[in-house]
Amino acid sequence: MLEHIEKDGVKIEILQYKTLRGLRDVCFAENLYHIEKAGMSLKQVKITLRNSAVTTESGALYFHKGNICAECKIGGVGGLAKKLIKNSLTEESAFTPTYSGTGEIFLEPSFGHFILKELDNDSIIVDKGMFYCCESGVSVEVSSQKNLSSGLFGGEGWFQTKLSGKGLCVLEIPVPMDEVLKYELNNERLQVDGNFVFLRSSSIKFTVERSAKKLVGNLTSGERSLHTYEGTGQVWMAPTQSVYKTLAQCNYSPTANRIGDSDES
Repeated sequence: MLEHIEKDGVKIEILQYKTLRGLRDVCFAENLYHIEKAGMSLKQVKITLRNSAVTTESGALYFHKGNICAECKIGGVGGLAKKLIKNSLTEESAFTPTYSGTGEIFLEPSFGHFILKELDNDSIIVDKGMFYCCESGVSVEVSSQKNLSSGLFGGEGWFQTKLSGKGLCVLEIPVPMDEVLKYELNNERLQVDGNFVFLRSSSIKFTVERSAKKLVGNLTSGERSLHTYEGTGQVWMAPTQSVYKTLAQCNYSPTANRIGDSDES
């Protein structure tokens, strides 16, 4: 188990399967070997309910056991319209089921990276598609960019996902937790060259600014714009995220460039 939190009738655990030994196909075994050598591991979110409830991303359920009821509230025509709008703007599912009762819930296994985050009557803004599940006391909403610069040049579009309320939530983040930098700003400013900040307190103001006030200085500095975060609250960033994106575009094959491999006949 990587991490767990238990509170108010809900226990959420992030399980880790460090080694997978169930393969019976030799061809697949090579892929699994390289996956394990790269430090990747299969993970799964387990939720234990005791007369409580959680809401999950649509399609995340793997199985559940116990006296648990599933419900997907639409809220009439108006509620349906709001959910469809949220789906189109934030890439979060329009229909998020709520599971209530007493028992165990297992969500889909994944090689992704999950974190547990607790909200205490506050709110955070996260990148689109990061929401995975939360307690019923946490609401998932749409957050719009507050100014023209962040909407046009922020890299996330005009809308992100806002989580607010009181309770536990699970987020799927772009990198492992040990590669995340967490800053607590106290009426301070943080400027970043890139869009690898994936979480911030809603109290933090986000804008995109030129790296130099004058055009000449902007050109000679080699930088075009900086993502600027100001105020008091948390800012989480993944500085290694761009490296993984670059590697994903290389189409690297682990069987390439071996001794004896050659195009020559």
